[in-house]
Amino acid sequence: MNKPLVGALFAVLLLGAGTAPAVAATSHDAAAPTVKVAAPQAVKAKAVNFAGTVALSNCSGSVVRTAASLPSDPALVLSNGHCMETGFPGPGEVVVNRSSTRSFTLLNSAGTGVGTLRASKIAYGTMTDTDISLYQLTRTYAQIESTYGIKALELNAAHPVQGTAITVVSGYWKRTYSCNVDGFVYRLKEGEWTWKDSVRYTSACQTIGGTSGSPVIDNATGKVVAVNNTGNEDGQQCTDNNPCEVDESGNVTVRQGINYAQETYGIVPCIGTVSRIDLNRAGCTLPKP
Repeated sequence: MNKPLVGALFAVLLLGAGTAPAVAATSHDAAAPTVKVAAPQAVKAKAVNFAGTVALSNCSGSVVRTAASLPSDPALVLSNGHCMETGFPGPGEVVVNRSSTRSFTLLNSAGTGVGTLRASKIAYGTMTDTDISLYQLTRTYAQIESTYGIKALELNAAHPVQGTAITVVSGYWKRTYSCNVDGFVYRLKEGEWTWKDSVRYTSACQTIGGTSGSPVIDNATGKVVAVNNTGNEDGQQCTDNNPCEVDESGNVTVRQGINYAQETYGIVPCIGTVSRIDLNRAGCTLPKP
């Protein structure tokens, strides 16, 4: 994993930024989806900056919304499951609606901290099938925009596309990493955890510890398509901090120095009115407790 930089309850805490235990954001149990390849972009790419990202005590994150979110809805912060202050959730463990007062430093476009946001609860968190956490804040999207002039990042509702130009934006390090979606991994295994349909970066994204939880932004749309979470550091096979790729036939591939993210489009169907995480909503496939 692009380990949390500080205080994670993991036996082998990585101090490198960027690779967190590979807990893939939203995946699918069924056969791997048909690989999509990005068509040439005729539209001018949006400038990717730090606005809407946050710094946690040990990781990165971002204020996120869906296309259907209302200004009056409580805002949500997206990060990794392995970045939760409660420690790494075990295989099969799902955290829902757990009280939290965690604070986040909100960044502007230049990467300057402009204020502190506070959680009211961990709305959802897991490292099973994916590696995500969603915190509900005490402020609404409208209140954040009115106070700081910063809008939330929108979650893309569609599956990422191979070849897409992306930027990993780390609020912790105030640093960006630019590369492309190299492909998708049927199963990504790291230690006790398995993630499904993970995003593999091209080699240019050399994320490090502390970048865990960073939003992965599609340069053309400015929308979040994944959340950064891990990478193979030492070339080992399927061990902590050394995830391996497993295909549908069970073949294992190790790619030392390559980093990964978990898709986020599967989160969108699970977010209901007033930012409530409803695991029974139509189309929601996130793991349940």
